[in-house]
Amino acid sequence: MSRLFWIFSMIIYLSCGVMARERTDSVFPADSVGGEDLTVSIVTCDPGPDVYELCGHAAIRIRSEVMDSVWNYGIFDFSSPNFIYRFCKGETDYMVYGYQFSRFMPAYVRRGSKVTEQILDLTQEEARKLRSLLQVESRPENRIYRYNYVRDNCATRPWKRVTQATDREILLPDTLYYPTFRSEMRHFHRNYPWYQFGIDLVLGSGLDYPLAKDEDIFAPPVLAAKIAEGSIGGNPLVRETNVIFPGYYDATLPATPWWRTPMAVGIVMFALSLGTMFVYILKKRLWKLWICLYFLVVGVAGCIVTFLVFCSEHEATSPNILILWLNPLQLIIAAGVWFRSWKSVVIVMACYDVVMAVALTLLWATPLIIQVANPAVWPMLLSIIPLSIAIILSSKTQNDNRKTQKA
Repeated sequence: MSRLFWIFSMIIYLSCGVMARERTDSVFPADSVGGEDLTVSIVTCDPGPDVYELCGHAAIRIRSEVMDSVWNYGIFDFSSPNFIYRFCKGETDYMVYGYQFSRFMPAYVRRGSKVTEQILDLTQEEARKLRSLLQVESRPENRIYRYNYVRDNCATRPWKRVTQATDREILLPDTLYYPTFRSEMRHFHRNYPWYQFGIDLVLGSGLDYPLAKDEDIFAPPVLAAKIAEGSIGGNPLVRETNVIFPGYYDATLPATPWWRTPMAVGIVMFALSLGTMFVYILKKRLWKLWICLYFLVVGVAGCIVTFLVFCSEHEATSPNILILWLNPLQLIIAAGVWFRSWKSVVIVMACYDVVMAVALTLLWATPLIIQVANPAVWPMLLSIIPLSIAIILSSKTQNDNRKTQKA
């Protein structure tokens, strides 16, 4: 159970940020104001191989002849008390730190991710205002903020600070690169089907409404692409683009073989469930072990989904229609299939599951449900129908046998 909770907590990260494992201690001096000419750029790091690196990372770089600083909104203190529990609950406290740019690069060089900077066409007055905003925000009393994986993260917050530092109109292209948050995540997670499967299970319809202008910039590569086409005061926003580190062509892992994907597992589950029903129909034998295992997995996953729906502050965890399937009540069948005294409540749950699975399948074909299901959900969800039918049939057979004995 604890291991499964850990897996789902990693899924909830949905990180577009660096997810720094250790807090940076070398903070760039907050009183470093100076009168030197400043160069401001947005630094974008391409995706890496780990799940918390799949959307890349973004930061602000400010440099002059006497200093070279980076302002990073992707810092968290993993050693803080109850970090995993608080993160799952939605208490996602991140920090912004300013430090020497030379300390920023090694992690991306090691993982082989391309690092690009876009030098913004800001005036010196705007650059100094931006640095002042960052210095104030990075003070110990101000540096913690409530991270939101699509609305307030390592890409959206730096961009907001840039727009706050100038009174000139900044325009990004109106084109949306992706229609919804979920579709954007699926693009960046395309080689990690189990990670995306977990996201699709625990995050509900909040990821599926049509995005408004610029809402797709939560992923740093999308922000970088839009900045490249942006304008400020009628002039190009980006004055110069430099590749700081060329990286590899693609630092992420290769595509997962089809036989190791959630869909392959779902097909096996459905086949076993159909087999369970037919074995009972033909031989009157109930495969209790598979029934128990299926409902145990669904019930434990349901405990996590239920916690996220009712207890978490993450906005996208609720509403989640999959809670009709993934809920703790499924554990009743996992345990009750072994005890004759539980027969009545097990039958009630089995009947509910048949109706629920059929209703969900029909409803998902209508516009009433905007939540997008992972394709692998269907064989896994529909597996519940033949298993429930086998349970109902076995109960009917037991009743008929008792009537025969009494007669």
